[in-house]
Amino acid sequence: MTMAPAPAVGQPVDRVDGPAKVTGSARYSAEITVPGTTYAAIVGARTARGRITRIDTSEAEDAEGVLTVLTHHNLPKLATEPRLGLSLFGHAAAGQSFFPMQDDLVHYYGQPVALVIADSLERAQHASRLVHVHYERGASTTTLDEGRGEAYEPEAIFAGFIPGRSARGDVDAALAAASTRLSATFRLAANHHNPIEPSATTAVWDGDRLTLHDSTQGVVATQTTVAQHLGIPRSQVRVLTRFVGGGFGCKAAIWPHVTLAAMAARRVRRPVKLVLTREQMFTSCGHREEQEQHIEIGATDEGRLTALRHHKLSLTSPFDEWAEPSLGMAGQVYACPNYEGVYRLVRGNTMTPTFTRGPGEISGMFALECVMDELAHELGLDPLELRLRNHAEVDPISGHPWSSDGAMECYRRGARRFGWQERDRRPRSRREGNWLIGTGMATAAYPVTFPMQPQRARARLYADGTAVVQAATQEFGTGVATVVTQVAADGLGVPLDRVRFEYGDTDLPNIAATVGSAGSGMVSAAVHTAVTALRDEMVGQAVSDPDSPLHDADPATVVVHGGRMQLRDHPDTGETYSEFMRRHFMTDCDALGSWNPPPHDVPHGLATFGAQFAEVAVDPDLGVVRVRRMTGVFAPGRVLNARTARSQAMGGMLWGLGHALLESTLVDAREGRWANTGLGEYLVPVNADAPDIDIEFVDVQDKVVNPLGVKGIGEIGTVGAAAAIANAVFHATGRRVRELPIRIEHLL
Repeated sequence: MTMAPAPAVGQPVDRVDGPAKVTGSARYSAEITVPGTTYAAIVGARTARGRITRIDTSEAEDAEGVLTVLTHHNLPKLATEPRLGLSLFGHAAAGQSFFPMQDDLVHYYGQPVALVIADSLERAQHASRLVHVHYERGASTTTLDEGRGEAYEPEAIFAGFIPGRSARGDVDAALAAASTRLSATFRLAANHHNPIEPSATTAVWDGDRLTLHDSTQGVVATQTTVAQHLGIPRSQVRVLTRFVGGGFGCKAAIWPHVTLAAMAARRVRRPVKLVLTREQMFTSCGHREEQEQHIEIGATDEGRLTALRHHKLSLTSPFDEWAEPSLGMAGQVYACPNYEGVYRLVRGNTMTPTFTRGPGEISGMFALECVMDELAHELGLDPLELRLRNHAEVDPISGHPWSSDGAMECYRRGARRFGWQERDRRPRSRREGNWLIGTGMATAAYPVTFPMQPQRARARLYADGTAVVQAATQEFGTGVATVVTQVAADGLGVPLDRVRFEYGDTDLPNIAATVGSAGSGMVSAAVHTAVTALRDEMVGQAVSDPDSPLHDADPATVVVHGGRMQLRDHPDTGETYSEFMRRHFMTDCDALGSWNPPPHDVPHGLATFGAQFAEVAVDPDLGVVRVRRMTGVFAPGRVLNARTARSQAMGGMLWGLGHALLESTLVDAREGRWANTGLGEYLVPVNADAPDIDIEFVDVQDKVVNPLGVKGIGEIGTVGAAAAIANAVFHATGRRVRELPIRIEHLL
């Protein structure tokens, strides 16, 4: 009997987009230049709050090459008021409910107040400096401390999808009765995304039809949002985005510059390219907000959690009640019967914050996991043992079982790989030369999210045995084009090199934005549905064909390997797709697949679990922290590609290192502006900071989330990394640092 070839799914296949990227043939949005392209430059407000009293554009308009200058005096009004939305849910996904240049009010520093369009980028940038804006300035609020007295509790956050307060049991009574009670407050600096590719949009009108080349995590989200802003049918907007140079959440929402580019192009009747500068990336695409979290925790002498109160205070914009959902997984990951989570907001003069990689979980789990480490120290327990005793076997909110778990195995494997059992629990117990050595660990947890609408893909099989799969998604560095090719090859039963994936175009079947670690799950599910429908159609036609060797066979007994349909138990009986199609004079055959996500009230807890371990070295004289090694073990459901999954987990862990030790956007409160708007001053990890990283995946089967059991790997690697590092710093030095990033002055 002929052995079936090994499946492509799960293998460490090289990236299909790799050759295009290393040879430079991959084209990004800012690199798309159509004939007649003009260039736009944004003029940002130089005050955090106020009113524009006068704009003098005459000098800019007279500059060489300038076509026009748009301000609130001559920019058309939006057809519909923008509404803060979530791109995963298919509707318009404006990053904030405020759109600039509609009136004379200024709400935050850097807010667009004018747009210059010229025949070259250099001329547009030069003329933008010739626009003179005069303000009546007002008092601004740009930090939590400035607005603390005005804090309030919203009904809901996160575009209205998450309630401002949640509770179970009686926290006050449980805290009063607890044998051990701890209280801690954590401060976390604002963070910005800083992808290598700045946001960029090229807008081209052809009559009443608009084409946008946009750097976005969701081509359909861009299409829907811009169409609503302009008051035109979605069918008249086409968005093309093949490659994206990083997003991390800032390109999941659709920000005003995208619609501004379209409005400018309609005004000058020529294509317009608008590329944000690095400084404008700090004032145009959202951020992770400055926040403060307070935790009270109660436990028994054996370390069983009895009470958890988790409150968060954060800075939002004047017009949206946005906070990243930091209290989500932090309130679910442990079996604690009494819980209270409350969000409080301060309205500040900032743009609306947005998704930033691991939105909410990276910050909320940092605070919780540091308190868990402190509780273990207080009780004289091993931090790992404390977590093992408190792992929630079911979702503590609903009481439903997890769709899949794997947390306990992640703890055990991670501890074994890291060598946790060799650890001396006493702080400052290990030294190498002048370096204090410490180790720490933390739980990683991230929710499994679904889009609300069906996800679609198309598969087409040609008579030469090749296949093309299509879906309106985009490749922003995660490897989606590669894993989709693997899924399609296995579903059709054809060799990997016979499959081509076409994507990055809203003319293709609808896919929601790739956010919330949902991308691989929903795209692979849609593609799997399409290719299996096509495979079943071909098999059905073959068993109905009197001239086929498979005539009258039970379709359930037919398998496809190497493009050949054959009986499972008699592989010599069969024929190839090509043989069948040529006999029937078919040039091709296609199928549209539609995957309907599970309902959001599915009776299961939905989460991905993992465990993070870190070793640090701290110089007690200089306060310098070096992360020497990290171990991460995760249970993300089915892994579609071992190589790209490992890259995602490693990138997440390094992101967590940056969150712990480096990343902080500072506010100059005198002017209400971000003070370090560049990669020379906003610090991110570089190769010299990268420690040895050890990664393993725990295989868990999940029959709830989607047909392939894919839960997602994009963000789980970020969660727990900062807490593991902070806990290791305590173990090394004996000092608790409750502020991120951990700075030298915290340790001196």
